[in-house]
Amino acid sequence: MQFEGTNHYIATKDLTVAVNAAIKLERPLLVKGEPGTGKTMLAFEVAKSLGKQLITWHIKSTTTAQQGLYEYDAVARLRDSQLGDKRVNDISNYINKGKLWEAFENPEQPVLLSDEIDKADIEFPNDLLLELDRMEFYCYELKKTVRAQRRVIVIITSNNEKELPDAFLRRCFFHYIAFPNRETLERIVKVHYPDLGRKLMDNALSLFYSVRKIDGLKKKPSTSELIDWIKLLSADRAAVRELAGVDIEENLPPYSGALIKNEADYEMLEMMSKRFRK
Repeated sequence: MQFEGTNHYIATKDLTVAVNAAIKLERPLLVKGEPGTGKTMLAFEVAKSLGKQLITWHIKSTTTAQQGLYEYDAVARLRDSQLGDKRVNDISNYINKGKLWEAFENPEQPVLLSDEIDKADIEFPNDLLLELDRMEFYCYELKKTVRAQRRVIVIITSNNEKELPDAFLRRCFFHYIAFPNRETLERIVKVHYPDLGRKLMDNALSLFYSVRKIDGLKKKPSTSELIDWIKLLSADRAAVRELAGVDIEENLPPYSGALIKNEADYEMLEMMSKRFRK
């Protein structure tokens, strides 16, 4: 069982090594990198490549570790008891299974994506240490241990918004997805636009990297933003003709809103062009 990338996801050698090492070690794979570099999509493609079911758990600032295990709806049980509902005799009717429970009880080996773990409270990763390490947890209401039938392949993503606890990091295999070089980025673009012309490809990538190299940008354009930008360019012949003559120090590129997503960055680029014209 080896991950080698897919027809829709260009994985570097370092990334495939990291995925396969995490699977072999039976440890969660912690993936960091700039937003838009394909961290979330990696889990989808790993599941597809290995023929596994994907279970996604998108983390928010309000997400707790307990929600990943289960939640006991005591309010619903109280309401049903007042209404004389016979369901109250079976407490399991009020246990809402979380994503980890769903993954653990899967008879096949699933892939569990815990997406953007750094959005949650700092204690969130620590609260899952034993559960991810032992692949089991105890349900007090049902007085039973929920144990994984097969060890789950866990992929955890982080945008590095906050530091993760050392105890959590020790239990993970870590990989940082570096921003792709030009050759790799061209392969990625070709996956999405196989018929893209050579001239448009060269001009778009040159201008894209020029934008990324500007000092002081708060939000550098990512791979996903490049894909959106090329889609717009491909549909507008006038923009394609204009692209070859664009100097980022003189003018904003066509459809710059697909690349520049920060007001301060936009104003900085406008000021650069105004100074040049003077």
